[in-house]
Parts: sequence; structure tokens; C-alpha cells
Amino acid sequence: MIIDFIADYYRNVEKYPVRSQVEPGYLSKRLPESAPNNPEPIEKILQDVQEHIVPGITHWQSPNYFAYFPSSGSIAGILGEMLSTCFNVVGFNWMSSPAATELESIVMDWLGEMLTLPKPFLFSGNGGGVLQGTTCEAMLCTLVAARDQVLRNIGRENITKLVVYGSDQTHSAIQKAAQIAGINPNNFRAIRTTKSSLFGLTPDSLLSTIKSDVEAGLIPFFLCATIGTTSTTAVDPLGPLCKIAKKHSIWVHVDAAYAGSACICPEFRHFLDGVEDADSFSLNAHPEYLRNKASESKLVVDYKDWQITLSRRFRSMKLWLVLRSYGVTNLRMFLRSHVKMAKTFEELVASDKRFEIVVPRNFALVCFRAVPSVLSAGQANELNRELLESINASGKVYMTHAMVAGIYMIRFAAGGTLTEERHVREAWKLVQQHLEAILCVSF
Repeated sequence: MIIDFIADYYRNVEKYPVRSQVEPGYLSKRLPESAPNNPEPIEKILQDVQEHIVPGITHWQSPNYFAYFPSSGSIAGILGEMLSTCFNVVGFNWMSSPAATELESIVMDWLGEMLTLPKPFLFSGNGGGVLQGTTCEAMLCTLVAARDQVLRNIGRENITKLVVYGSDQTHSAIQKAAQIAGINPNNFRAIRTTKSSLFGLTPDSLLSTIKSDVEAGLIPFFLCATIGTTSTTAVDPLGPLCKIAKKHSIWVHVDAAYAGSACICPEFRHFLDGVEDADSFSLNAHPEYLRNKASESKLVVDYKDWQITLSRRFRSMKLWLVLRSYGVTNLRMFLRSHVKMAKTFEELVASDKRFEIVVPRNFALVCFRAVPSVLSAGQANELNRELLESINASGKVYMTHAMVAGIYMIRFAAGGTLTEERHVREAWKLVQQHLEAILCVSF
């Protein structure tokens, strides 16, 4: 019955409003205040799921979902989750479930090879990878590793002098990780980026910031460089940034959460040029690569030492099934189809003089806005806020926004498993229709 429910959901997902239309607190009005004393039949539970839970879901798997970044599901992924849940192992060390540890080590090397990462990032090159629960965990683990490395040399009492670097486009997770790791919040540097550098972190701005901190008696120790920022998919220049970092003994972590997967395609691999000089690398689906020394026996990996929590799920089962069921060639074709759809949308935007592409497209994200000639900059921002809310309120598609350099832009992120070119074209027609409706009312 559950399998049939899932199959029916995927068959009908396009019919639901993409963004949930419920109000806060809706569910407490529909469900009992206390858990049932006696068991209830699965039929009744599934009926409640359909009637009460589904309306409160924003449908990330809808082909009309273009918000944030897509979270693409797959049949292989679902089956992998089923197997993982079936075994329900607690794989904190090798002995607790040898297959869980060894399979993860193998698929991590597979993934590293797909990305053509340098040998030192792989287990076969005395490095290695781990599947974390989230990018936030990955950032925290690398930052703690870097912190402890430097404090061993300068003394733990000097933790208040440590400085973390990123840009104003770096994901806020790194600030959270720094705070958890005990870094003084005043010692996080969100270095300003500009449109002239396509919102990438420039080597000159990093170097001048480092010099100022050194002169102030502080100790630079960690840089987070991003491949595909959240707002605009900007790319920080790894090679030049790593050179500066190495001169100052700074650990470089590469956050490729969004764009890293695209780099399994040779035509996008150049965005990772310079990664050979980085210390760690992460991407979604959530692997984290760490150069580190082997664990105590040098024969096995105890993944409890590579993460925050002690216990962990059999995550590699899911990744293993996906890689085997589709193969690298098909995965590349899948990613290229997302980029092609984004390019189609980009071309549609460019063909309408009432709109502009705010920043060049690198991957499968298009950042655009409406710019009628009669509007000031402030009015344009307000118009685009109204336009996006109107689009999303329709329930027909879902997009999100970013505010960069004072510009409010709409983000169209292609990448849903079920999305086809017709959905992209329909989304664009909807954007035009809602703009026309707003302009008719406003002017």
C-alpha cells in the first residue's frame, strides 16, 4: 500500500500546488491532541497523510519546482533508502557493520574519480571521503580539523585570535560552523564581492583582508571558497585563492554543494581547477573529502571520528544504487539536460525586453528580473517582489529570490527529475502573464 501510495503521488505530483498553501498551525487543528492508545489501520493512516499531510507539503519533486536548488529524487534513490532502512545499521565503526564502512569508502572513491579529483583526496591516495548528513556538518568537521591543526602549533589559549574567511556570498553555514567551533564571531570575514567580479571572491580582496588581520595580531587559519554560490552560482577562483592561502598556512575548504555534481561532466570540470591545492572538498549529495592521516590501525575507517554524531545511517547504500543503476554516462546526460533547460529559459528571458539576466548563467540557475523602463531601481525591486509572490501564490510554479548588491532578482533553478522542456516554457509564460497583470493594474 505504501509503494502504491508513492507511485500515485509521483503520478499526480504535477497536479498539486507547488508551494504549500496552508497557514501556520493548520495541522494542529486537524490532528488529535494525543497519540492513540490503540493501533490504527494503515488505510486510515494513509488517508490522513493524503488529506492532512500532503496539503502541507511544498512539492520539491514537482516538475514545476524551480525554487532554492532542486532536491532531485530517483527510483534508485528510493530503493536505496528502503534497503538502508531495512538493514538499519548503526555504523559508527568498522566492526559495527563492516559492509557499511567499506561500501562508503568504495563509493567515495568512485565519486572522487568521477570528479577527477587529485589522488590525495581518495582513499587510494591516503585521503578519503565520508557521507555527511548535510553540508553544514561537512563544513563544521573541516573547520574543526583546521582549528585543531593550527592550535596544536600555537596553543589552545590562542583560539580567540583565529580568523575565518569567506565572501559575502558564502553560505551562512560557515558562520554557524565557526561559532560552534568556538571561533570569535567578530573574527569571521565576509569579504565584499561586486558585479564586476561576477560576485566571486577576488584574490586581491582576500590578500588585503589577510594582511590587515595579521597586522592586528590575528591568525588567519581557514578559507571557504565556493563553487556555485546560493544566490547566483558565482564561482570563486580556486587556483589564485589557494596560492594566497598557502603562503599564510590557511586551510582551504571548497564548498561545491550545488555545482560540484555538474563537474562530473568534463565541460564543467574547469570550475574545479586549483582544487589540487585545497585541503577539503564537499558537494551534495553530501560527501566530504578530507586529507588526513589514517586512523589508528591504518587498516580501517571508524566513521564516528569523521563526523559530529556517533551513530550513522547506511547512507552509502543509496549512493551505490544510484551510481550502479544509472551509470556515469546517464548521470552526465541527466545533469546536462538541466543545464539545457536553464539555457532555454535564459533565452526566453533574453527575448523579452521587459526583462534582464542579472548575472551570467554558469550551471542550471537563471537569475533574472523585470525591468520596465519607467521604473526606478527601488521600484524595480518592489515590482519583482510583487511579481514573484504573485507567481508563487498561483501554486502553478515555485521560484525563490536573491538580493545581491541591492538588486532583487528572481531565481529559476532547473533540475527536477520530472521536469521537461514544456514545464520550462509554461513557467516562462506564467511569468509574462503575471507581469502583464501587475503592469495593467499599476500603470
